[in-house]
Amino acid sequence: MNTTIIAKVTADGKLEIPPEVLEKLQPCTEYEVFVTENEIVFKKTNNRLTLKELRQQVMQAGSDPNQPTLEEINQIVKEVRQELWTET
Repeated sequence: MNTTIIAKVTADGKLEIPPEVLEKLQPCTEYEVFVTENEIVFKKTNNRLTLKELRQQVMQAGSDPNQPTLEEINQIVKEVRQELWTET
């Protein structure tokens, strides 16, 4: 079923999107915008990475110079466990 919903452009050029439309939009999701003479269409982009693409991005990023060592991680885990056990 199609429903007509009115969105409005304010005097300062901002688009007011009605709540019933906003609830259908997902936060942190990008949308492609297609503009023709008579239409403006928002289409959710498909930004999912393949495993190969993800690996390429990780390799390009390189190693993190601030990455904690295994010993540091182990110490943090011990401290958190100690805190959790003393809270009860």
